[in-house]
Amino acid sequence: MRSRRLGTQGLEVSEQGLGCMGMSEFYGQRDEDEALATIHRALDLGVTLLDTADMYGPFTNEELVGRAVRDRREWVVVATKFGNVRSKDGGFHGIRGDAGYVREACDASLRRLGIDFIDLYYQHRVDPEVPIEETVGAMAELVEAGKVKYLGLSEAGADTIRRAHAVHPISALQTEYSLWERSLEAEILPTVRELGIGLVPYSPLGRGLLTGRFSSADDFDSEDSRLSRFPRFQGENLEQNLRLVDQVKQIAEEKGVNPGQLALAWVLGQGEDVVAIPGTKRRTYLEENVAASEVELTAEDRRRLEEAMPVGAAAGDRYSDMSSVGR
Repeated sequence: MRSRRLGTQGLEVSEQGLGCMGMSEFYGQRDEDEALATIHRALDLGVTLLDTADMYGPFTNEELVGRAVRDRREWVVVATKFGNVRSKDGGFHGIRGDAGYVREACDASLRRLGIDFIDLYYQHRVDPEVPIEETVGAMAELVEAGKVKYLGLSEAGADTIRRAHAVHPISALQTEYSLWERSLEAEILPTVRELGIGLVPYSPLGRGLLTGRFSSADDFDSEDSRLSRFPRFQGENLEQNLRLVDQVKQIAEEKGVNPGQLALAWVLGQGEDVVAIPGTKRRTYLEENVAASEVELTAEDRRRLEEAMPVGAAAGDRYSDMSSVGR
């Protein structure tokens, strides 16, 4: 797989990473053996970036990733996140970005991952009660201590990104970006490009909807939280969004690829500073995603896709509570 640079500090990764969240929580039933096999298969196929967070599981996803990379750490880029505070019973307890918590969270992640340093450390969500300068200042101390190599932010607003980058260079911004979620193009994308920060889109397949595998709410596992946590998967919103996906399906069929590959190729085609992290917990879907790197889109293909799913076309908010996004 081809590699791309994130930021200007020297971080280089495969153009596709692997989002590991669903292997431990949120998207239905879990199979740890298959999850480990999926991570190993990704590494065999040239994927070098693995994305996790302390809150996934909670905590167990980092442990899973740590086990998966134990015998091949030297060529894996491990990215994890802090800031969304959870307890072992799964409860959510707000967002923290104070310096003490940053240090505490990092040490805990290193223990769970079983590694000496984190390659890319993100603030998962911005704490509105703590100046970003304090948070990034503490993250910079982790770099100085050798516990972290590169810094990132997730779902931060343009002004926050600028203030953070002034404290210590930010290598990557992780945020949702896909055919059906393009709101960052107005302000966020120009900002990170001006500052030389790489973009890491999560959910580049619209949380799976753009794969074309779903035709109604009945197709989701009973334990799948998409139906309860994300308005775009509920009621009339889901019906409207599935109609949008039907148009992507038609274009994909004409090109001889599946809809998910087409949608992922569109994200990868947005620039050499873009590294997508589609999530999956099965080898079959992983291999489909990796194959998207070989799909070539013409200017006409891109025009048709963007007309089929223009900015703002998706029905419903991304989250039930959008208050922590774009701070």
